[in-house]
Amino acid sequence: MPHEIRIGCSGWVYKSWAASFYPPRLPQARWLAHYASVFDTVELNATFYRLARPAAAARWVEQTPPGFVFAAKASRYLTHMKRLTDLERGVERYYASIAPLVESGKLGPVIWQLPERFHRDDDRLASALERVAVLPPGRHGFEFRHPSWFVPEVETLLRAHRVALVIGDRPERPFQAHWLTADWTLVRFHHGHRGRRGNYSEAELRAWAQRIRGWSRRVDVYAYFNNDWEVFAPRNALRLRTLLGG
Repeated sequence: MPHEIRIGCSGWVYKSWAASFYPPRLPQARWLAHYASVFDTVELNATFYRLARPAAAARWVEQTPPGFVFAAKASRYLTHMKRLTDLERGVERYYASIAPLVESGKLGPVIWQLPERFHRDDDRLASALERVAVLPPGRHGFEFRHPSWFVPEVETLLRAHRVALVIGDRPERPFQAHWLTADWTLVRFHHGHRGRRGNYSEAELRAWAQRIRGWSRRVDVYAYFNNDWEVFAPRNALRLRTLLGG
């Protein structure tokens, strides 16, 4: 039987969506509820830039239906400032900030996005993966942005800890691998390769639908469109879902 496929967008608070994706005059406070009536998952970009307020996280839970899933980006304090070192206190604070998501069962994958200038460091990655293994039960994925990480040794490390490679699709990163290192995978669609101004072309979406369909025979798949400008993200996400039979 095919595994689960969830497709959504990286965030929902974009003023440019107000005139098309959101109904006219819908208050911003109700945008998440409307988004969740269309999609069954969303990526939280805000948790990368600042710690969430538990009260806000509780409202996210209230405004979404049962079964809705939030993929949350790990704090840049952990990935960009600490660079995966001395994680204990920072991780505790991060999880305290999103406690309502954890307690509700709506927290899905946690995305650890590393900086573009963060070169491969197997020892540091191994130490972080060991720390991740003792976090609250959940799924963790690492997005590498420097080409040095894409070697068999790193794939083996991820696989050994059952941590996913986050697949960041962007033309500037032709070195991106498509390893399946856990029982799930996650794609972040940053920028189309052939569509205009970052939009994904029909041919690209069809190719991705075929690829994701194949992956879903082996693993669960999460996919998020981050090309939010000009309302590309929700349009591309809906088209990809349609191509997958959703």
